[in-house]
Amino acid sequence: MSAVPTIVIVDDAADVRRLLRTRISLSRRLEVLGEGANGVEAIELVTRHRPAMLLLDVSMPGVDGLQALPAVREASPETVVVMYSGFEEQGLAERARELGAAAYLKKSGSLASMVDDLLAILAGHQPAATAAGPAEAGDPVLVEHLERFREVFEDAAIGMATLTLAGRVVRANRSLALLTGRSLDELVGREYADLMGAHGHALLSVLEQVVDGGEDAVQVEHPVTDRPEVYLRATVTPVRDAARAPLYLFLQAQDVSIQRVAAHQLRQSEQRFRLLVDAVQDYAIFMLDPEGHIASWNAGAQRSKGYRADEIVGRHFRVFYPPELQESKHPEHELVLALRDNHYEEEGWRVRKDGSRFWAHVTITTVRDESGRHVGFAKVTRDVTERLRAAEALEAANVQLQRAADEQAQFLAVTAHELRGPVGVLAMSAETLHRHWSELAEDERDEFLLSMTASAVQLNRLLSDLLTTSRLQARSLDLRPEPIAVHQHLSVLAATLQKAHPQAVVLIEGDEDATIFADPGRLTQAMDNLLTNALRHGRSPVRVHARTRGAVVDLVVRDGGDGVAPEMQPRLFDRFATGSRGGTGLGLHIVRELARAQGGDASYDAAERAFVLTLPAASHQA
Repeated sequence: MSAVPTIVIVDDAADVRRLLRTRISLSRRLEVLGEGANGVEAIELVTRHRPAMLLLDVSMPGVDGLQALPAVREASPETVVVMYSGFEEQGLAERARELGAAAYLKKSGSLASMVDDLLAILAGHQPAATAAGPAEAGDPVLVEHLERFREVFEDAAIGMATLTLAGRVVRANRSLALLTGRSLDELVGREYADLMGAHGHALLSVLEQVVDGGEDAVQVEHPVTDRPEVYLRATVTPVRDAARAPLYLFLQAQDVSIQRVAAHQLRQSEQRFRLLVDAVQDYAIFMLDPEGHIASWNAGAQRSKGYRADEIVGRHFRVFYPPELQESKHPEHELVLALRDNHYEEEGWRVRKDGSRFWAHVTITTVRDESGRHVGFAKVTRDVTERLRAAEALEAANVQLQRAADEQAQFLAVTAHELRGPVGVLAMSAETLHRHWSELAEDERDEFLLSMTASAVQLNRLLSDLLTTSRLQARSLDLRPEPIAVHQHLSVLAATLQKAHPQAVVLIEGDEDATIFADPGRLTQAMDNLLTNALRHGRSPVRVHARTRGAVVDLVVRDGGDGVAPEMQPRLFDRFATGSRGGTGLGLHIVRELARAQGGDASYDAAERAFVLTLPAASHQA
């Protein structure tokens, strides 16, 4: 007959050990070599006895079963270790197997089949008893170790966990997993102290108070490892047997991050307020009583509002508001909102002692004493007029940029339109001449060539306008002014213009001795733009009248048309301003800018229905 297999029992509850030892001994199928009450004793017993099997409790004070298991396996590798616990599996069995356990039995299983189960495990089988089953009737000690709170545990809104007496997680709910940023599998078998980072030592004190000191509930607040923004308040409560001995620990964890941040901000706010009141010069900081009368005054308030403390303390703070806001009882309304919401903030106009106005950022905070009784308001006012002006300047700049962008888009559209005409004429005329030269009569060919010449002139004028505009904008226009005899210069220009427009009549009149000081080429460009504009938008004859007025000479251009429409007159000289007959909108703008670049100007005289180009008289130049 072979020897009976040996076993060591380790459980911190003496009555449980006694019950197990008795049942196993009565079976005469296993021999109990020793008993222990914690993980340290388990290691010593297996080292000394080298038993075939170790029945090891999970939750024990000091060193628990999971913590001792690796050392047990190292001390006696041949010993088959069976973890024994009142906890639900929920990953605990898997964790035990990872650490070297052969099986996991629940204390809620039947003691009648205990020996059979142990022998099956020793033979390398997994018995059905590893599954949860009802507690055997008549085993009140085992029933006492059943999991409590099973129905509410999983769905609780706060984090919950059961811990061994050494602080190791044996079961956790989904809320705790979310709070700690770990999965349930990661939590089971882990020391809760690992989740507390540098605050892990605080758990040791808590465990001592609960296990050794007999405390019924202990709290500790701690950040979560790897999640410093999350702060938990952990409440640890022991679950005790009938003799008041702790069986395991129940932990509840609540996220108190927001409360801590609020408390920190409150402390910072109080400190900041004290510093501001004591030292700041750029803020008006003062207290109001519950009705809005000024109760305190600081140097920043005197500097900002102009009142000394003896002049203002005791008066109602509505004195700082413009009359229209006083009449609408806006100051009183601010206090109503501050009392309702504990805080009020706005920007608006305020009035100094001397009556001048400034744009202010205002904050009103309700002040209460320790009992919650309303005792007044703290008011902070800052002069932000410069910021308002900067914002207005930025808005104006944005409007200007948008206008420039719109003008540019319009200009591109107009330029494309203006280019399309002469380019199309050139292309079609050249193609016609190339394909049908021999079929065309000489006068027809001449007409096509003249049309191409006119289109080329039109393109050249457009390109010249674009180049001039670009140089004017970049202030890089090369000007070489010299004395110019007006009549002689304009007569040549008129003759050239009439060749391009045979039906046009251009007359040069006025002071025949008028002499201006200007760049000849730019004068030609400016007058050419004025005359072309008159022929395009007006009617012949076009008259240019020269008149000398002291230090300047006016060149007045008038055509036989009805003049410029009133709605167009204000923007005649703007860039990209175009009328109903098209054009790039650059001609008149160039005229004015060329005149100004040479010390003159350009305008439209609505009474005379004439454009006036004014340039310096040569006789007044040094």
